[in-house]
Amino acid sequence: MKTTLLLVLLLSSLFAEESNLKISENRYNKLIKKGERVSNILCDKEKLSKVTTKSFEEVSKEIDKLNPCTKLNKRDKKALIYFLLSNDKNSSKEEAIISVPKDSKCPVCGMIINKYPKWVAFIEESGKKHYFDGVKDMMKFYIFDADFPYDRSKIEEIKVTDFYTLKGIDAKEAFYVIGSNVYGPMGEELVPFETKEEAQNFMKDHKGKKIIEFKDITPKVVMALDGIEYND
Repeated sequence: MKTTLLLVLLLSSLFAEESNLKISENRYNKLIKKGERVSNILCDKEKLSKVTTKSFEEVSKEIDKLNPCTKLNKRDKKALIYFLLSNDKNSSKEEAIISVPKDSKCPVCGMIINKYPKWVAFIEESGKKHYFDGVKDMMKFYIFDADFPYDRSKIEEIKVTDFYTLKGIDAKEAFYVIGSNVYGPMGEELVPFETKEEAQNFMKDHKGKKIIEFKDITPKVVMALDGIEYND
């Protein structure tokens, strides 16, 4: 198992960034830019300023309630929500984001974490802080004790980054979408959300296959994301 895992990590690091990451990051950035245009052209700035940005679902409901924009179709609304959440992330919610020390490397794949802030995951154990470039690598570190030996009973905190708000949330309370068309730095990912409603919205928009909880993330689930069949 250890040899197989190391081989997967090597191949993933060679190819994932050049293909899958570019697709998801470009799509995300285009949505934000489109949302900014929607805000400037179709919306009343005064009304829009009253929309609170706590979660994707809540922003959507407030836009319906306040009706700050004209001729807002489904795609424009989605882009606007992304823009509002991103804009808020850069201001009032900065303290909620997982702060990563400069040049920190993922202990699983060796990638520089700061390159991928929207995918950051975190484990603190025995006073040591470990940062990851996605939930998938974090779960490999958490699950495979033969490859990553440490005392699991001394884990103090586990956090992941909510896909929409980009804030750090309790990994054990989060909801994860698998099988979507959104990829992380290391390819297919467990995409985390603070609420089940947000996960369901993401499922619809990005062709996700299933929503699971932390307790459901097994070795088989993790390795399947790398296209490997895991046998206990």
